[in-house]
Amino acid sequence: MYEPRENKLFIKSRFARRGIYWLPNLFTIASLFFGFYAIVQAMNLNFDQAAIGIFVAMVLDSLDGRVARLTKTQSAFGAEFDSLADMVSFGAAPALVMYEWVLRDLGKLGWVAAFLYCAGAALRLARFNTMLDVADKRWFTGIPSPAAAALVAGFVWIMDDYDIDPQSVRWWALFVTVFAGLTMVTNLKYYSFKTINLRKSVPFITVLTAAVAVGLTALQPPLVLFAGFVVYSLSGYVVSSWLYLRRTRSGAAR
Repeated sequence: MYEPRENKLFIKSRFARRGIYWLPNLFTIASLFFGFYAIVQAMNLNFDQAAIGIFVAMVLDSLDGRVARLTKTQSAFGAEFDSLADMVSFGAAPALVMYEWVLRDLGKLGWVAAFLYCAGAALRLARFNTMLDVADKRWFTGIPSPAAAALVAGFVWIMDDYDIDPQSVRWWALFVTVFAGLTMVTNLKYYSFKTINLRKSVPFITVLTAAVAVGLTALQPPLVLFAGFVVYSLSGYVVSSWLYLRRTRSGAAR
């Protein structure tokens, strides 16, 4: 459908007057930078730094949306920019890091596995963007791309940290990559943590548990982070199975 030139000029001028909120987008740019940094480090065979870059990108990605909501600076531009940055940091970067680390040695099977992960991330992000208005805020459908990226990067990091020969775990690497890629496009339910109210008082044991978790992470970052994301990746299968059984029993009772 033809759109008059005057309307296009009006939209452009209105966008130019409003500008772009710099604070939340600064976090998105930083997340994008560390995703690109991970790719560069993988090309230079610094796989521990590449994995760390992906984890830093994940932390920054978790902050941009919260900063936007706290400062009331949400925008359509920010949402689109965040999604594109996620595709680099949590789609292309983990796939390329894993490919450079060991999947390259598996020939076609290796790059196909890396592509499956990358395609899964793209599909996951596209589905997330189209379901924003109808999705249950308590749950993610499919494992989020940052968690899938942490699973892949964590595997590389822990193997590198313990000086394990990549060739001895190449089939495990293939499995982790394909598992993470396919889990992103499943209909499994993953807790979103969006219902947690940080302004609400919590029991003392909660604060103590958080302190212990921080301490353990400081002692062994690769092991603790990877173990945590393995548990989270499996939680979707457990939760979805439980919800399915509950629906089945409820239907049978009727």
